[in-house]
Amino acid sequence: MEFPQWVKDRVIARQGRLHPYDELPAARLAVVVVDMQQYFTLPGYQGECAPAREIIAPINRLCDAVRAAGGTIVWVQTASDNADSFWSHHHGVMLTPERSARRLETLRRDAPGYALHQDLHAHDTDLRVTKRFYSAMAPGSSELEPLLRGCGVDTLLIAGTVTNVCCESTARDAMMRDFRTIMVDDALAAVTPAEHEHALHGWMLFFGDVLSVDESIARLKPAQAVRKTA
Repeated sequence: MEFPQWVKDRVIARQGRLHPYDELPAARLAVVVVDMQQYFTLPGYQGECAPAREIIAPINRLCDAVRAAGGTIVWVQTASDNADSFWSHHHGVMLTPERSARRLETLRRDAPGYALHQDLHAHDTDLRVTKRFYSAMAPGSSELEPLLRGCGVDTLLIAGTVTNVCCESTARDAMMRDFRTIMVDDALAAVTPAEHEHALHGWMLFFGDVLSVDESIARLKPAQAVRKTA
């Protein structure tokens, strides 16, 4: 992603360089793929983000490369079970009754909308996490943080949809939990290009790095190499 010069200038003034990580050691790295579920990717669903279908191939390429290098893949999925109770403000105030009922019905764990898109290369050895709120790192949302800590992960590549909602929320909370956090711009999708770009401008200015799939893969340091030099 090409950033405006004013964004680059402010980032460099803050941290001394545009991109802070020359290497991404796979042994300490996880790709966190957010909400690439049928509810968010298929036509006809209330939560459809049509551009998310275009990032399936880049996500697969990123996950395949990181997995092969010895890194961790985590598929994060939203579930709406009992959300009208534990997230009553969102469902009772921020959604119309009709939209609330539709979300509750079609994003349950046992509903087709909860499932990952069928074209994603999810492996049995990958990790799966269910979240309750926009951010998978929010208190009470999921077990993502302890799961990552238990795997020795301190660096995250964030992919999925929607860039400026669940992906950005998860990434911001991860950064503030002291994870090195990178948004992978061509493995993220928002409803409009403007939302995607504005979210990544704000992220780059204050929170973490933005890399492409190719740039992320080029920085990978295979886990075997890490063990040999330890």
